[in-house]
Amino acid sequence: MAQLLTVSRAAHLIGVTRASLQKQIGAGELPSFDGMISSEDLTRLFPDVRLEDTGAFERITKIKEESFGRRVRERVLPNQDILAQRLAAQSEELEDVRRHLAHYHDLIEALRERIDFMAGGSPSEQLLMLSSFLDDGLAGVLGSDEPVDSVAVMDDMLRVVSANVTVRPSGREFFVEGSETVLKAALRAGLAPSYGCGNGNCGLCKARVVSGKLRQTHHTDYPLSEAERAQGYALLCSHTAVSDIVIEMLEANSPEDIPEQHVIAKVRSATPLDAEVMLLHLQSPRTNRLRFLAGQSVTLGVTGSSGEFRAEYPLASCPCDDRNLLFHIRSDAGDEFASRLFAGALKAGDAVNVWGPWGDFVLRKDSTRPIAFLACDTGFAPMKSLIEHATAIDATDT
Repeated sequence: MAQLLTVSRAAHLIGVTRASLQKQIGAGELPSFDGMISSEDLTRLFPDVRLEDTGAFERITKIKEESFGRRVRERVLPNQDILAQRLAAQSEELEDVRRHLAHYHDLIEALRERIDFMAGGSPSEQLLMLSSFLDDGLAGVLGSDEPVDSVAVMDDMLRVVSANVTVRPSGREFFVEGSETVLKAALRAGLAPSYGCGNGNCGLCKARVVSGKLRQTHHTDYPLSEAERAQGYALLCSHTAVSDIVIEMLEANSPEDIPEQHVIAKVRSATPLDAEVMLLHLQSPRTNRLRFLAGQSVTLGVTGSSGEFRAEYPLASCPCDDRNLLFHIRSDAGDEFASRLFAGALKAGDAVNVWGPWGDFVLRKDSTRPIAFLACDTGFAPMKSLIEHATAIDATDT
């Protein structure tokens, strides 16, 4: 029996981008029913696809190769409680299907008895034809050698490992993998949700769960009111998805939606890219991460014996990894911050003030025009951030 899949889940299974499937739907190559795709139509469009080559089996294969190592269990599989709840949810769905099949079976048997009774009292060609049609149809169903719908089987399997999240009002979709929080999964997918500490203290990541089940993964200090709990609100930074869910969530749509912040990060490393450019890797605290849009810049500042040295640089990292901030810094005698970096004055573990973000060189969600990037030298930094972000949100075809 064919199974209906969302576009995101279908792309996830086959190993193609969501945008490419949407193009095929628009071209009439792939039928769509209220935004859903039939697993049979998907298999028909991709007859030669092998699910083990698309990435759908990647997590399962990795588990086998790593012999269920602790790191793999944490990142790939949900913990035992969440896994048990997801399996229980699938068991409930299976029981519903069985109950409906039993009702249909009883209905067919009652119909057969009714036809036989009517045919016995006043036989007619029409009743005999209907009885024969019913018998032939049942025999065809019970004796069918139709191949198993491998896409539907894999979808059922992956529902245990990951949960699909649909965001309102934007309609965006993403997947919660393993035991990660909904907030972490949203950031990894390139979304720009409202959040602050990421640790359950500020309440900025509060969202309303329209449908589906969440499970709290760690303690939080932010108190939700009884009214908020009754309406289905939860902190995305401290909950994971047990089942597929629909949430109402605030998202940043423009640079004006991102507040100015001050973060004290630490130097993780400083690595020469060539004789003139240094890759500076800063890491923000877990409880005070930098929220920004791809393509934006920040001001970096360090304090020295003769004062504070500041300079503005574009971020070379994706917002999907908000703790690890990367910068391409060129050697410049007129830039005291860069001079101190190239002189070796900044060591691993040193504190660096980060103010921002600034600028409106970002991807526009309402633009449908093709994207082309042209850059050289340190101008590649914001391009790298934009490209990684576009890839994360599935905005490109490759």
